[in-house]
Amino acid sequence: MNHSSVGWPMLKRNLVAILRGIGPEEIEGVVDALVEAGFEAIEVPLNSPEPFASIEKARRLAPPSCLIGAGTVLEVEQVDRLRDVGGDLLVTPNVEPAVIQRAVQHGMVTMPGVFTATEALRAAKAGAGALKFFPASVLGPQGINAIRAILPPGLPIGAVGGVSQTDFAAYLKVGVTCFGLGSSLYKPGDSAAAVSEKAERTVAAYDTAVSV
Repeated sequence: MNHSSVGWPMLKRNLVAILRGIGPEEIEGVVDALVEAGFEAIEVPLNSPEPFASIEKARRLAPPSCLIGAGTVLEVEQVDRLRDVGGDLLVTPNVEPAVIQRAVQHGMVTMPGVFTATEALRAAKAGAGALKFFPASVLGPQGINAIRAILPPGLPIGAVGGVSQTDFAAYLKVGVTCFGLGSSLYKPGDSAAAVSEKAERTVAAYDTAVSV
């Protein structure tokens, strides 16, 4: 029996900026640059410095329509903390049904990490709003496509890990609808100007790929 789910929202671009390693003192400039470039989903992994402070700040800065949340979420208690700072996006590296279900109870959009058909079906059953195939570069478009064939129709598929703007077209062709971008977009120490430049290139590449 499937648990309830919070569906992936209608965003103009299904691009998630993964700000691994960012600190609260950097978040304002980087978030402003990403939003200005056209990003509508931002994730701060919990193995970053003071991640909840960064998430709370990002939530205040970004428009209400933007998804702001945490990645590398492993424990139910972390889900509650994320709720307390206003996060509405939960991304995990694994499939832990209790974590997914708690996030759904809080009204969060969830994107658990999967690699196999077994994990993907388990995540879907737990109520995932979307799936994060990770590391996508290992599976490749054809590997993801093979697993996608047995998934519930309409469940959004994301590719994360070793994915950059040069890969959009190949993944879109097999039904991937969302991309998580980490080091190709932001590395610790990057200036807001550098992130802005990379974000603009990424958005332009995505727009071109989806229009083909």
